[in-house]
Amino acid sequence: MRNCSIVILAAGMGSRMKSSTPKVLHQICGREMLYYSLKEALKISDDVSVILYHSADKIQEVMQQHFPKIRFIRQDYENYPGTGGAIISFLKSYTPRYPSLLILNGDMPLVQAEELQQFLDTNAEIVMSVLRLQKGDGYGRIIMQNGQVKGIVEEKDATLEQKKINIVNAGVYLISCEVLQRFLPCLNNNNAQQEYYLTDIVSLALEKKILLQPLEVKEENFKGVNTKLDLSIAEEIMLERIRNYWLNEGVIMHQKESIYIDERAEFIGECEIEGGVKIFGNCKIIDSIIKAHSVVEFSEIAHSDIGPFAHIRPQTQMINTHIGNFVEVKKGILKGVKAGHLSYLGDCEIDEGSNIGAGVITCNYDGKQKHQTRIGKNVFVGSDTQLVAPINLADDVLIAAGSTITTDVPQGSLAISRTKQNHKENFFYTFFNKEKK
Repeated sequence: MRNCSIVILAAGMGSRMKSSTPKVLHQICGREMLYYSLKEALKISDDVSVILYHSADKIQEVMQQHFPKIRFIRQDYENYPGTGGAIISFLKSYTPRYPSLLILNGDMPLVQAEELQQFLDTNAEIVMSVLRLQKGDGYGRIIMQNGQVKGIVEEKDATLEQKKINIVNAGVYLISCEVLQRFLPCLNNNNAQQEYYLTDIVSLALEKKILLQPLEVKEENFKGVNTKLDLSIAEEIMLERIRNYWLNEGVIMHQKESIYIDERAEFIGECEIEGGVKIFGNCKIIDSIIKAHSVVEFSEIAHSDIGPFAHIRPQTQMINTHIGNFVEVKKGILKGVKAGHLSYLGDCEIDEGSNIGAGVITCNYDGKQKHQTRIGKNVFVGSDTQLVAPINLADDVLIAAGSTITTDVPQGSLAISRTKQNHKENFFYTFFNKEKK
């Protein structure tokens, strides 16, 4: 931990997202944007706060599930709107533990602790992040001279000439608390937005010859997310980081750009993932192969192979199991099972040595509630069988193909449930009014 406090600005409405979901709760690889900012902040400080206003209760409720000890402060938006107003509200409510305050943004999910460390290693009363872009659209412009910051202007207040500047404000600052206490009372909202700008602190500090150091940062890490296009681009960057991490941990990937991996997923041992695979939620995959275009959600897969084109739905656990193409498992516990193709196994427990034929369905829903199917060891379920739950198939049972099983089957039995096959001679010719040749 370094001697700085951190505050994350997350009070904005995010109207450009065009969504009823608060901007900082939009997800990237299964986690809310604000989650990533908090995760990185906690790597470098034990004094982290979040400033909220729009949808404050909802954001706080979600984030406290991940970070129960984080401090949340409400911005006095009526009296102090804007980024400067957020810091005014913050310092009226809380005294930072450390002499410097690192100011981050909740809509920067790609920021990384390693780069934030550079702010703490720079010896200046104000360190401000800058980007060098081909076009500065959407950013405040930095006026530089001989490598030093001479001014800063918000885009909405910039002249046409100033809008041509390609050195822009990335929106992250390290400012001494003493400087903030000195200049915050001098802020006003005499601007196009009628807001209190944090950037005015920079202008005031420059007038008073306060030491200010620009820090050029990577655009990828400091990319702000303001629209759903931005969100999509940010997710692609995050996905690449996640995939590369697991590749370095020994996971084999084929056509890695087509693979989706949730931030919460975990791989143990030597795993293999083929193209088009989607892994959602806090999955744990141990020494297993996930074949092409399969989906795994919130499940644990150990020493097994899945797919291709399989769907493993939430709350499934399987070990030493083969799941083939177009098999769907939901809330199933499978141990040493083979289900080669075209089956639905929902709300079930299946023990080792059992084989599930093609087209088998556990009929788990009666229109009101779900019911359990239990299948013992060494059970063979023939193709196109319906198991109407609740039902229990004991060990060493055979189920004839095409059966509809509605009652428990005792150990060692063969169960057959079919109508007797009848042949009506010459029915074809009668039906179609044709003569037999």
